[in-house]
Amino acid sequence: MRSEKISPALGAIIYDIDISQPLSNAEMAEIRALWLEHIVIVIRDQTLTPQQQLDFATRIGSPQPYPLLNGLDGFDMITPVLKREDETVNFGGLWHSDTTYQPQPPMATMLHARELPPIGGDTLFSNQYRAYETLSEGMKEALRGLKVVCISGKGKAAATRVNRIAENGANVDEAQLVGIHPVVRTHPETGRKALFVNEGHASHFEGWTSDESAGLLSYLYQHIIREEFQCRLVWKTGDVALWDNRCVLHYPVNDYHGYRRLLHRITLAGDVPR
Repeated sequence: MRSEKISPALGAIIYDIDISQPLSNAEMAEIRALWLEHIVIVIRDQTLTPQQQLDFATRIGSPQPYPLLNGLDGFDMITPVLKREDETVNFGGLWHSDTTYQPQPPMATMLHARELPPIGGDTLFSNQYRAYETLSEGMKEALRGLKVVCISGKGKAAATRVNRIAENGANVDEAQLVGIHPVVRTHPETGRKALFVNEGHASHFEGWTSDESAGLLSYLYQHIIREEFQCRLVWKTGDVALWDNRCVLHYPVNDYHGYRRLLHRITLAGDVPR
């Protein structure tokens, strides 16, 4: 197994390992160490059945269903992330951290690239350790103790999943999906602080009105996706990407109209952000 960095900010590609087969504890420990160090890892050249993807994911954490959609037949924990040739909206097509409207958002997200367009359909990631560390001391102090209210039905995010919910929705009352989290969270494994706010799901700060929250949220939305915090994943068929939902944002680029793109997604259960 060998790895190479994707960008100075975050990300690594791993080669020369076959995760369709059971891995040793030492190999899994090395993969986890690379993941914690680089935040996003991409294991290249994998041919996996849904069961093999699920088996590998279970070695890293506890798979959980996506709250708004049903999973694959026989695999409730695997959600197809699909854009068809005749569609112009891609699922989750904005900067966000996955399902922060849950009281315990996922620790991680894993995607297996099954079908890709001939060009385009890349995913951008942004390092939220760096987003926090580059704030002024005054801003860090202002954010200390502040909590953000996250909802599932925010307009821009909800619009990206209309097609999938119409055909495969889980009949969940979205009004019940609310998460209230610290704007600055401490990573439970690395001990590092990261910003934990995202435009996809953040509504307002706890105890503030939406109008009062708007100015500071707008500043944070711009800051957290600065180019120097980012990497760009150019997918290849068979890639398995694993990212740390506790300290990274992602944005699937919607630049491949007329082509089909399908990935199989597993989310891994997380803890209560602190």
